[in-house]
Amino acid sequence: MHHWTVCILLLFIVFCDVSSQRKKKTVQTLSRGWGDDITWVQTYEEGLSQAVKSKKPLMIIHHLENCPHSKALKKAFAEHQTIQKLAKSDFIMLNLVHETTDDNLAPDGFYVPRILFVDPSLTVRADIAGKYANRKYAYEPGDMNILADNMMKAKILLKNEHRKHTDL
Repeated sequence: MHHWTVCILLLFIVFCDVSSQRKKKTVQTLSRGWGDDITWVQTYEEGLSQAVKSKKPLMIIHHLENCPHSKALKKAFAEHQTIQKLAKSDFIMLNLVHETTDDNLAPDGFYVPRILFVDPSLTVRADIAGKYANRKYAYEPGDMNILADNMMKAKILLKNEHRKHTDL
């Protein structure tokens, strides 16, 4: 009898462990690991709408879940405190694992990872680019300070252009 009690107890523990592991694997948020404290929009169209309403720039991260370059960039992005702070407070954020139908979001090609900015006037800011001539909107893990600077540039350009329109 004691032997059966031990067997039942062991089976119960195994089932509980498998059940808890299954729950951990199925949790998926819109952040996809890019920053759980950031509010993420679900679609490009929603991002454009929110950018217009909020008067904040839209930051779009194109990536693939299984791409080693995307994974490395995601890790660096999620660990960079300045980027996380800016993304949380000053941007509408969207990360896409599927391409959009808007060719303006691929000014120099459909590669991943790439990051683009769209201002509230719905203009893709092709002038805000990374440091690579052959992949203008690509960033690598060591480029996080450049990305943070570009995020600041997107904010400053937006404020300067808004000021020009109100002066007219």
